[in-house]
Amino acid sequence: MSDGKNEVDISKLTFEQLKKIREYLKKLIENGGSDLHVKANGVIRARINGTIIPFSGSIFSHEDAMTLAKEILRGRYSEFTENKDIDLVYQFDENNRFRVNIFFQTDGPSFVFRVIPMKIPTIDQMNYPEVVRTLTKEGRGLVLVTGATGSGKSTTLAAMINEINMTDKKHIITIEDPIEFVHKDKGCVINQRSVGQDTISFERALRAALREDPDIILVGEMRDRETVELALHAADTGHLVFSTLHTIDAKETINRIIAIFPNDEQNRVRLSLASVLKGVISQRLIPTVDDKRVAAMEILVKTPTIEKLILENRDYEIREAIEKGREHYKSQSFDQHILDIYNQGIITKEKAKDYATSSSDLELRMSGLSSGKAADFINGKSDKNSKDEATTQDDVFDLK
Repeated sequence: MSDGKNEVDISKLTFEQLKKIREYLKKLIENGGSDLHVKANGVIRARINGTIIPFSGSIFSHEDAMTLAKEILRGRYSEFTENKDIDLVYQFDENNRFRVNIFFQTDGPSFVFRVIPMKIPTIDQMNYPEVVRTLTKEGRGLVLVTGATGSGKSTTLAAMINEINMTDKKHIITIEDPIEFVHKDKGCVINQRSVGQDTISFERALRAALREDPDIILVGEMRDRETVELALHAADTGHLVFSTLHTIDAKETINRIIAIFPNDEQNRVRLSLASVLKGVISQRLIPTVDDKRVAAMEILVKTPTIEKLILENRDYEIREAIEKGREHYKSQSFDQHILDIYNQGIITKEKAKDYATSSSDLELRMSGLSSGKAADFINGKSDKNSKDEATTQDDVFDLK
């Protein structure tokens, strides 16, 4: 609790620093940027098409940064000085909002403003694979959206919740930190809770949600063991649970969830996860030829094979199972989707290789080798040194 010494006297604020930053936010919006970085004793920078560039030629002083924190936070300034970091949403105008994280670093406060689109995207507008829509139709279980910070996880989840809201009649509870996309009731009743404002923690809100007659629960992030345990329990007791993890692909996602628990509990968790997991969508944003970004997605769809691999701790075989399940289950690996995007002319060959899981494997696929033969080629095999392998060029190459 605050002792009052860091309380802000709002009547003494001029809001000059906030006015200055609003000009940079306007410039960010006009240039189609995603993030504005304001650092004490540093120049102001922006992320445009994935690259951070200078936005100002002058240093933003420590004093100005402290003043900006007071002007933005007002009554929450003492919370910031106590906890050393804070999240909030800043309403710029009727068409633009920003998710803001303010934190202390060695030179003083730093601010990261991230653009939040006001209009909730649809699955069709985002041109996501149709299997993303299919996952919204699950009656129960766990669906995870994963990727690095800034890979578009929140946008994908918003599109999936929007799909359910437009096509079904459910009770949806979201637990977020902070709330980014604001959903209005359409076919569904949607209650959105912001950690710190509407609830103390993800764990407490998730525990309470189980008593609030939900059909669907969105947990903004599975940050700790207790939250993961509750999410698995909710999925096991008849709810559809959506959440995120900062993991790079489906295999690592499964490993991360299990590794959160002590060794003597991991078999139990592996059994539970194999039972309730419905899908994992992992994302990477790739720069396009027209200076935008497109989401490459690895999509795991739970099948009997995937369930068996999780149960038997054969996670290293998951990517191959994902690729083999593409035709029947619409699953796909990163490299399969990246090849699709490249073949459509959306990204360059260089960017495709940069973001591929295996650039050498992808290059072989670009040359016409099927995925299985590409893997054999990389491992030093060929149809000439095995009687059991293909003996004709038609068997080795995918002829189109």
